[in-house]
Amino acid sequence: MAASAKKAFALRLDPALYAAIERLAAAELRSANAEIEILLREALGRRGVNVRQSETPRRGRPPKEES
Repeated sequence: MAASAKKAFALRLDPALYAAIERLAAAELRSANAEIEILLREALGRRGVNVRQSETPRRGRPPKEES
């Protein structure tokens, strides 16, 4: 069985763009991959495309709770 239910593919980015993503990810304590996924979801949301989170269990740090 596959270790991850996520789709893996090669993505070629301009090095300066990737460096900016890495800086943003580090500031948010995320991986560059997670940051790219968040940025894509935000961009799709601004265009009116809402993508539901999959039902697969999440790994890593739990989300921040609203106070």
